[in-house]
Amino acid sequence: QATRQAGSRRACGTARSVAATGTAGMAPAVRMTRRVPGVLLFGELLADRFPDGERAGGAPFNVAHHLAALGRHAGVEPVLVSRIGRDARGAMLLHSLRKAGLATEAVQLDPVHASGRVDVKLERDGQGHRFEIPAAQAWDFIDPDAARQAARARRPEWIYFGTLAQRGASRQALRALFAATRARGFLDVNLREFPLDEDVLRWSLGRAEVAKLNAGELLRVAEAVRMRGNCSTTLGKGLIDAFGIRWLLVTEGANGAWLLDDCGARFNTPPTRPPASLRDSVGAGDAFAAVVMLGLLHGWDVGECLERGNRLAADVCGLRGAVPDDGSFYDPFMADWGLQGGAAS
Repeated sequence: QATRQAGSRRACGTARSVAATGTAGMAPAVRMTRRVPGVLLFGELLADRFPDGERAGGAPFNVAHHLAALGRHAGVEPVLVSRIGRDARGAMLLHSLRKAGLATEAVQLDPVHASGRVDVKLERDGQGHRFEIPAAQAWDFIDPDAARQAARARRPEWIYFGTLAQRGASRQALRALFAATRARGFLDVNLREFPLDEDVLRWSLGRAEVAKLNAGELLRVAEAVRMRGNCSTTLGKGLIDAFGIRWLLVTEGANGAWLLDDCGARFNTPPTRPPASLRDSVGAGDAFAAVVMLGLLHGWDVGECLERGNRLAADVCGLRGAVPDDGSFYDPFMADWGLQGGAAS
């Protein structure tokens, strides 16, 4: 962690000296090489159970789905590392992966535990929701050896991971994944009803080059790791300094998002425009994370990452669930962002 933090600090001067060409004069992100970096996404693959039916979900699946759709002409091939049961729900989840054009090679089959599910409880206005997540589901038991093999086969440059999948035995598989590669970490904090595990939080923050969380999670995480401060910016800077994080992303729903970098700069977006027809906000944060990850792969500047992430997140709120049934949903984004022919403008 100390080595990564020192290297990140050395890069600050270079980043600040680059003439900005993007939104609001913001410094560019790391530029993509000719080969699109590989991305492994680790964690829960499950069924979101809405009042009107089940849909494939889980933050890693949602992010992988968006990445595969938006990056298909640029060679982006995200690989999901998860575990499902040998049951009808597992068959549905595999079908959803294949329909989205995602590889299934790193999805393990569990002969004992059932495929995961989450009961989604929607608020009447559609803007809020809560999850009821049963314990001991298949994705809680991801095998370390198989995860390690996936890392060695793909040699990813990024690993997307969250905190939820570390509530049980799968945390050992995630550690094996990082031990088998030199990949950079994209941490998507997703605190649910489970007690905060300080060791898990500290380990996760220490592996994160990019960390995303919402405003409420920022306060909870800062308190859990004994971070003191009287405002969100102070807390964010404290986390960056303590754990060597390069980008700290904080989402605030309809109020947009903001980012702190390891050079001390803060970038903000305006409030998010609501979709024409609001269905639910499930997966909005995952859509935002996917676009930021895509921006890192393509070298978008900070402003583009934030504004484009907010735009996709807002439109996802017009869907039932976290991802669309029809791939044409992505066409306007691909056209506006120059993704149709493989060039990312």
